[in-house]
Amino acid sequence: MSDRNLVGKKKSWVEKLADSKGLPRVEKITEKMSKRWGTGTVVIPAPMEVNEMMRKVPEGKLVTINELWSALAKKHEATIGCPLTTGIFAWIAANAAEEQTQERKKDITPYWCTLKSGGMINPKYPGGIEKQKKLLEKEGHRVIQKGKKHVVANYEESLVRL
Repeated sequence: MSDRNLVGKKKSWVEKLADSKGLPRVEKITEKMSKRWGTGTVVIPAPMEVNEMMRKVPEGKLVTINELWSALAKKHEATIGCPLTTGIFAWIAANAAEEQTQERKKDITPYWCTLKSGGMINPKYPGGIEKQKKLLEKEGHRVIQKGKKHVVANYEESLVRL
């Protein structure tokens, strides 16, 4: 599938977010996948679904990517939510939000509140560690460095259940 629209220019992040690609879809976990995920079903979410869950995080609160895919699994009555596509779609949502910021839009997805497991900041989000650290500190969180990783101190206290 091409990353270009009909006039030949690259799709914007907002356009990528809106492209559901026939998702969400619930599939049976294959034998190969079962080594990692066990048995049952996996939901492959739609990008906009991941974005909508990220938008539910209130100011001052946090969510982990694990909580997102767990909530998606529950929503679709699947055994597990696909961690890979959930992570990719969270990254697309983050870039779409940043694109909207550049367009001076105010009501954007608070992507900086979606952490990796263990409370780690996602260095692949727009602006990297420094931008997210600034945004998280603005909401009252303290970011500490652990080796090469940056984590939100006591992040568990601010987690929200979706």
